[in-house]
Amino acid sequence: MRPLKNTLYVQTQNAWLNKDGENIVLKNVEREVKGRVPIHKIGGIVCFGQVSLSPALMAHCTANGITITFLNQFGKFQARVEGAVSGNVLLRREQYRIADDSKRSLAISQTIILGKVFNQRQVIRRYLRDYKDSLDADSQTRLDKAQKYLELGLNRVIQTQNNAELLGREGELASEYFAVFPHFIRHADFDFAKRTRNPPTDPVNALLSFAYTLMTHECRSALETVGLDPNSGFFHQLRAGRPSLALDMVEEFRPMIDRFVLSLINKKQLGKKDFTTLHNGAVVLKDEPRQLFLKAWHDRKQQSLYHEWFEETVPFGLLPHLQATIMVRHIRGDIDSYVPFLWK
Repeated sequence: MRPLKNTLYVQTQNAWLNKDGENIVLKNVEREVKGRVPIHKIGGIVCFGQVSLSPALMAHCTANGITITFLNQFGKFQARVEGAVSGNVLLRREQYRIADDSKRSLAISQTIILGKVFNQRQVIRRYLRDYKDSLDADSQTRLDKAQKYLELGLNRVIQTQNNAELLGREGELASEYFAVFPHFIRHADFDFAKRTRNPPTDPVNALLSFAYTLMTHECRSALETVGLDPNSGFFHQLRAGRPSLALDMVEEFRPMIDRFVLSLINKKQLGKKDFTTLHNGAVVLKDEPRQLFLKAWHDRKQQSLYHEWFEETVPFGLLPHLQATIMVRHIRGDIDSYVPFLWK
């Protein structure tokens, strides 16, 4: 099993990262050493805002498959630095052929969305299981109807005839899921009316968007590691600068990310005071609460769960790499279909 390496998140503004022997050293604006991390334990570096890296460190990262991602101070993607493209060119050619074949790409897209809807239903089922005794009759009825609607939706996904129809069906099911999302929130500081993005306009949407961004980074790195092109997807349409295949892979993980965000909210690890609103109406986490969020994300990646297809208990953080491996095997023709991760 592939070892789970850590992602180094750097938020210190005007920080300077350099390579010192086999370590990454972080210095503040006064060039005081504030941290030191063994470089062999790092699988990626994510920089928020004004963070600089030495040429020697960048050279080491690009030569050893350590991707450097630059986000603005509020978590919006800006750029990535990576080494030469890896992977068999024949594998990528087959990936592009499938993307151009509406029938073959639809089959992969359907299994991805089946995984997403199944896992959304699991979020509802887990909540009904955990909080059934404290729910009023109306909430319990509404949640029960929603999980049954999603269950019927699985068959509707299979019956779709093209990607446009699948996109519409996925949207309908997502609307039903997010319609009951307010029932999951048990912290008075937070409320949720609907899913908003670009920009997120309330704290719950801000947390969801930030967590989805982190998972997209994980999926993109996993796809590059196995030799696939993260920009050429099957469900998400091609667009310059969009990591379509990474976004495809994120879909089946979104409900698990939702559960992670709900856990932070309901355990009152975050509150209304931890957010700020920008001039464009976007709501974002403040710097210190973001550190808490990233620490919780790191801890979540270490938690184990059972992967039925591999028949192994693995850390959550390895799921993107395992699913990328399954995707490769399907594209190569080793297995008949892509198998999404089903959360049980």
